Amino acid sequence: MKNLYTVVKRPLFTEKGSALKESENKLLIEVAKDSNKLDIKKAVEEIFKVKVEKVATIKSHGKWKRYGKSIGKKSDRKKALITLKKGEKLDFIEGA
Repeated sequence: MKNLYTVVKRPLFTEKGSALKESENKLLIEVAKDSNKLDIKKAVEEIFKVKVEKVATIKSHGKWKRYGKSIGKKSDRKKALITLKKGEKLDFIEGA
Protein backbone atom coordinates (compact mmCIF):
# COMPACT_ATOMS: atom_id res chain seq x y z
CA MET A 1 0.00 0.00 0.00
CA LYS A 2 1.22 3.48 -0.87
CA ASN A 3 1.45 6.40 1.51
CA LEU A 4 -1.61 8.61 1.04
CA TYR A 5 0.42 11.81 1.02
CA THR A 6 2.66 10.61 -1.83
CA VAL A 7 -0.34 9.89 -4.07
CA VAL A 8 -1.80 13.42 -3.93
CA LYS A 9 0.82 16.03 -4.88
CA ARG A 10 -1.04 19.34 -5.08
CA PRO A 11 -4.32 20.91 -6.21
CA LEU A 12 -4.34 22.63 -9.59
CA PHE A 13 -5.74 26.16 -9.68
CA THR A 14 -6.76 26.98 -13.25
CA GLU A 15 -9.66 28.87 -14.81
CA LYS A 16 -11.10 25.67 -16.25
CA GLY A 17 -10.70 23.89 -12.92
CA SER A 18 -12.45 26.62 -10.99
CA ALA A 19 -15.32 26.64 -13.50
CA LEU A 20 -15.69 22.85 -13.13
CA LYS A 21 -15.66 23.20 -9.35
CA GLU A 22 -18.46 25.75 -9.32
CA SER A 23 -20.70 24.19 -11.96
CA GLU A 24 -20.20 20.41 -11.61
CA ASN A 25 -18.60 19.93 -8.14
CA LYS A 26 -15.34 18.55 -9.62
CA LEU A 27 -11.74 19.04 -8.46
CA LEU A 28 -8.44 19.02 -10.35
CA ILE A 29 -5.49 17.50 -8.48
CA GLU A 30 -1.99 16.57 -9.60
CA VAL A 31 -1.17 13.01 -8.54
CA ALA A 32 1.79 10.63 -8.64
CA LYS A 33 2.49 9.07 -12.04
CA ASP A 34 2.29 5.49 -10.78
CA SER A 35 -1.00 5.85 -8.86
CA ASN A 36 -4.26 4.32 -10.06
CA LYS A 37 -7.88 5.43 -9.62
CA LEU A 38 -8.48 3.36 -6.49
CA ASP A 39 -5.38 4.80 -4.78
CA ILE A 40 -6.44 8.33 -5.70
CA LYS A 41 -10.00 7.83 -4.44
CA LYS A 42 -8.85 6.38 -1.14
CA ALA A 43 -6.23 9.11 -0.60
CA VAL A 44 -8.66 11.98 -1.30
CA GLU A 45 -11.34 10.50 0.96
CA GLU A 46 -8.88 9.97 3.82
CA ILE A 47 -6.98 13.26 3.56
CA PHE A 48 -9.84 15.69 2.87
CA LYS A 49 -12.70 13.78 4.60
CA VAL A 50 -15.08 13.93 1.62
CA LYS A 51 -16.96 11.26 -0.35
CA VAL A 52 -15.75 10.69 -3.91
CA GLU A 53 -18.17 9.54 -6.59
CA LYS A 54 -15.86 9.18 -9.60
CA VAL A 55 -12.19 9.62 -10.57
CA ALA A 56 -10.90 10.31 -14.09
CA THR A 57 -7.17 10.45 -14.80
CA ILE A 58 -5.29 12.40 -17.46
CA LYS A 59 -1.66 11.82 -18.46
CA SER A 60 0.10 14.78 -20.03
CA HIS A 61 3.48 14.19 -21.59
CA GLY A 62 6.22 16.77 -21.11
CA LYS A 63 7.09 18.97 -24.05
CA TRP A 64 10.52 19.32 -25.59
CA LYS A 65 11.90 22.80 -24.96
CA ARG A 66 14.97 24.60 -26.19
CA TYR A 67 17.20 26.51 -23.82
CA GLY A 68 19.74 28.32 -25.97
CA LYS A 69 21.83 25.68 -27.74
CA SER A 70 20.70 22.77 -25.59
CA ILE A 71 17.42 20.88 -25.77
CA GLY A 72 15.57 19.75 -22.67
CA LYS A 73 12.30 18.03 -21.81
CA LYS A 74 9.74 19.09 -19.23
CA SER A 75 8.59 16.36 -16.88
CA ASP A 76 5.50 14.22 -17.49
CA ARG A 77 2.47 14.81 -15.24
CA LYS A 78 -0.66 12.97 -14.23
CA LYS A 79 -3.82 14.79 -13.22
CA ALA A 80 -7.01 13.52 -11.63
CA LEU A 81 -10.46 14.97 -12.19
CA ILE A 82 -12.42 14.04 -9.07
CA THR A 83 -16.21 14.20 -8.90
CA LEU A 84 -17.57 14.64 -5.38
CA LYS A 85 -20.91 13.20 -4.27
CA LYS A 86 -23.99 15.40 -3.91
CA GLY A 87 -23.83 17.62 -0.85
CA GLU A 88 -20.03 17.30 -0.46
CA LYS A 89 -17.91 20.43 -0.65
CA LEU A 90 -14.17 21.03 -0.50
CA ASP A 91 -12.52 24.43 -0.48
CA PHE A 92 -8.71 24.57 -0.61
CA ILE A 93 -8.53 28.31 0.06
CA GLU A 94 -10.71 28.97 3.08
CA GLY A 95 -9.36 32.19 4.55
CA ALA A 96 -8.52 34.08 1.35
